Formats: sequence, structure tokens, C-alpha cells
Amino acid sequence: QCTPWKENACCTANTSVQAHQDQSYLYNFNWDHCGVMPEKCKRHFIQDTCLYECSPNLGPWIKPADSSWRKERILHVPLCWEDCEQWWEDCRDAVTCKVNWHKGWNWTTG
Repeated sequence: QCTPWKENACCTANTSVQAHQDQSYLYNFNWDHCGVMPEKCKRHFIQDTCLYECSPNLGPWIKPADSSWRKERILHVPLCWEDCEQWWEDCRDAVTCKVNWHKGWNWTTG
């Protein structure tokens, strides 16, 4: 899922490999945290991670973040309508056990 950036990437090959792991050291996060995520759905989340980690073109959307675990975040990146539609179609039957993946996690157990 990281191949769109392979010719001009701001990440290493190891970062790309880790982005594809169910349990990745990149964020200490497991894609299957609420049960097995369908592969057709997971590929969109992996590609989103690759965009965030590897794209050399995100400068206009990098914003400061006041957080203990990150100093910047990427906001309001324009996406193609077709990509959003396909993401929805591929994930429409998947479930999550979390309302907001950006906050409220209990990391005390690792």
C-alpha cells in the first residue's frame, strides 16, 4: 500500500513493512483491536498510514499538536471522492469498538 511513494518517499522500507503489520511498532496499535478487520478494509487504513508516514507532499497540511505522544498532526488533506467511496464500500460491514480512534485510549496495559 506504500508503493505510490516508493520513488520519492519520506520513510524507510522498514516503516513501509511495519505499516503492513497487524501489530506494528509504529503506533503500538493493532488493526484487529475489535476483532479481525477484513483485508479489503484494512488496506485503506494501511495506505492512510503510508500517506502519513511516507508522502513528501503533506507540508501544507501539517499542523502543530499539543499532545504527549506527538508534536504534529496532519489535517484536512483533500481526498478523491472515488477513494472515499471505495473505502466506505470496503469497510461498510466492518465494526469498531471505539467511537473516536484519536483519543480516549487506555494504554495502561500496553
